[in-house]
Amino acid sequence: MLEEVGRIGADLADLPRAPDGWRDRLDEVSAAVVEAMPAMDWVSASTLCEAISFPADQVTTALAGLVEAARLHRDADRYRLAAGARTTPTSLLALRSGDPRELDVFARDTPAETTKTSSSRRALGWGSEVRMVVRIGVEQRRARLASRHRLAASARVDSTLEAASSVVCLHASDPASVYLAAIARLRQPDPAEIERTLYEERTVVRMLGMRRTLFVVPLDLMPAVQEAAASAVGAQQRKLLVKMLETAGHEGDVKSWLAELEEAAFEALRTRGPSTAAEISAEVPLLRTPIVMAAGKPYESTQNITGRVLIVLAAHGRIVRGRPRGSWMSRLYQWSVAQDWLPAEPAQSSAEEGAAELARRWLSAFGPAPLSDLKWWTGWSLGQTKKALSQLNVSEVDLDGTPGIALADDLKPAPAVRPWAALLPGLDPTPMGWQDRGWFLGEHAAALFDRNGNIGPTVWLDGRIVGGWAQRASGEIVYRLLEDVDADATTRVQVEVERLTTVLGDRRVTPSFRTPLEKELSA
Repeated sequence: MLEEVGRIGADLADLPRAPDGWRDRLDEVSAAVVEAMPAMDWVSASTLCEAISFPADQVTTALAGLVEAARLHRDADRYRLAAGARTTPTSLLALRSGDPRELDVFARDTPAETTKTSSSRRALGWGSEVRMVVRIGVEQRRARLASRHRLAASARVDSTLEAASSVVCLHASDPASVYLAAIARLRQPDPAEIERTLYEERTVVRMLGMRRTLFVVPLDLMPAVQEAAASAVGAQQRKLLVKMLETAGHEGDVKSWLAELEEAAFEALRTRGPSTAAEISAEVPLLRTPIVMAAGKPYESTQNITGRVLIVLAAHGRIVRGRPRGSWMSRLYQWSVAQDWLPAEPAQSSAEEGAAELARRWLSAFGPAPLSDLKWWTGWSLGQTKKALSQLNVSEVDLDGTPGIALADDLKPAPAVRPWAALLPGLDPTPMGWQDRGWFLGEHAAALFDRNGNIGPTVWLDGRIVGGWAQRASGEIVYRLLEDVDADATTRVQVEVERLTTVLGDRRVTPSFRTPLEKELSA
């Protein structure tokens, strides 16, 4: 406390110049502190307590709030002060402690229209009654991305599990993206380590989740993804398959027939052990029941229902995709019963708990962001999104004029990182983590996305996309910058090109979802 008292004199130097009535906007203890200090040549906290006749704990709170007010007076540009609540030094302490929502307690009797005043006067509680909202600009968001997504060289990690956890989970629609996304985040990338994590340690697992998309999910997050996303996907896919079968003319009680078929497929897999879809359908011939897809369209096709039945079982958490046959770019997965594959039984979670945990993980990795980004990434309705957030301690933030949300204990500025570059694969979880990408994508969407919204391979510099890359049949990695950058930045990109070339060796990678620039570069 002595140190706190020792600093406060200079910080409060401007307070005596406040307009008449400023003291009315301070709580009683803070006003007494401010009034007593200019007349005192004090050397201890106890002296101040005795002089104003308030307990030490109340004086400590007042001092901390006043110091914060004085700091904001000097650095008010980091905050947007909007109408909504009366601000006092005591309420400012709530902001410093990481819970700006506590400011809402001062929202009583707030006038319908608030007179605009300078941010410094409002920060000290003079003038209008205001509510403080932290401003987190583009540069701060890019700094967070660099360290939290493990893209800056200094932030890279040692394991695939850490890499996946840093971005909640890895996109797995394209098998190669899992490896390339991990490689970009590993200090010493080794495809063998990635494979061990996936198929021997099994601390990350492929599962269908948000937006009916395939992800590689850390084992401890599986229950949340299952309850908050996958189970709903499973129910939707089962309903769709019933409709397809009925349209195809399947007679009788289709729902019951399908339920029996699911059980037969599950038991066959349990008996066989790890098996491909073709091997399972050989055991259960009804899985080869045909259905017509896109009837009457130029791309009409007939397929059996094996894959769709397995997807339903997987989405309900009963079976999982294991090691594929072939290279790490193969899609010929062997399926396993979940209980047999997982190294430990995942903890149980309710739908509400799962949604809250999934929202918390996303905000930790991708926040602050507009609420609409979380809604899009999860595939939830607006009501589901708000319900999940209601279980968390969340604060409103200002994203350079756009309303955003962040965890209330995650408002401090991100530390600066050294200039960095990265080569990210198509469908990397970083660019696919937000719906609103303007703050890092710029005007490059047409060159880097396909028509379905899938991003291709990208070149990053210091938190923004500046180009794209591709691998040619010869193994050469080529890139094109879509912005002018300096020589040092170009050198950083070239270092990453050489790094990835070394890691890939004689492997060849073609994205599953081709984008205009990638196709042009790889030709």
